[in-house]
Parts: sequence; structure tokens; C-alpha cells
Amino acid sequence: MMRVLSIDYGRKRTGLAVTDPLQIIANGLATVSTTTLLDFLETYITTESVERIVIGKPTQMNGLPSENLKRVEAFVNRWKKCHPEIPIEYYDERFTSVLAHQAIIDGGVKKKTRRENKGLVDEVSATIILQDWMSSRKMF
Repeated sequence: MMRVLSIDYGRKRTGLAVTDPLQIIANGLATVSTTTLLDFLETYITTESVERIVIGKPTQMNGLPSENLKRVEAFVNRWKKCHPEIPIEYYDERFTSVLAHQAIIDGGVKKKTRRENKGLVDEVSATIILQDWMSSRKMF
């Protein structure tokens, strides 16, 4: 099987997570500068088989699109032009940052580390997006 990669797209930084090849577990992959995201993904897909990409859809609490959606859509359109063979789909990312912060605190990450490693939240958010997406696709 092939991996599924998820993206928590941000204005400055972007968190990435990926499944194992059997698509059982979601793991954080990296946090990269958003300006280098496309290059990072280009390199990654040359070494790993990626079946699809799931990208967080920024939505406000009331269901309306957030201001970041335009940037996300621009990235999605660039991706589709460069790699139509790897589908990219949106997944609701509401609450992922809050859940990521809480998971980091619950995991015992020290306050100093949390302050110094701002990208950790982005990577954990991408992991939550991917895990939620995987759970939503399971058949019972």
C-alpha cells in the first residue's frame, strides 16, 4: 500500500504528517516553512509512495471559510497542476490547534520547549487531521 500525507497549511509554517504504508497509524513528519512546502513535497514523493494528500480546510466556528482558505486553495491548485496523479482533498481542521496544544501539554512537553518549538503544534495538528480523516473512512 501507499502512504497518505496530511498538511496543516499555515501562513508561515506548515505541519506535515504521514501514515505508515499500511495506513494504520498517523505520525508527525515535519514542520516546514510554507515557502518551501512544494519543494519539500516534491522531494518526499520521490522517495516515498504517496496515495493522496489530505489538507486541513480552514473553517471558522460558524462554518464560514477562514481568511487562510484563499492561501490553502492557491496551494491546492498549484499541487493539482504539478501532480494530478496524486489527489488532494480537504478535511475540516476546526479544533485541531486546540487539540494539538492540549496533547503537547498532556504529553509532558516542557513550557520552554513549547515556546522554542512553535512548529510542534503544526506537526501535531497535521497528525490529528490525518488521524481524524483515517477514522472517518473506517467501515464498521
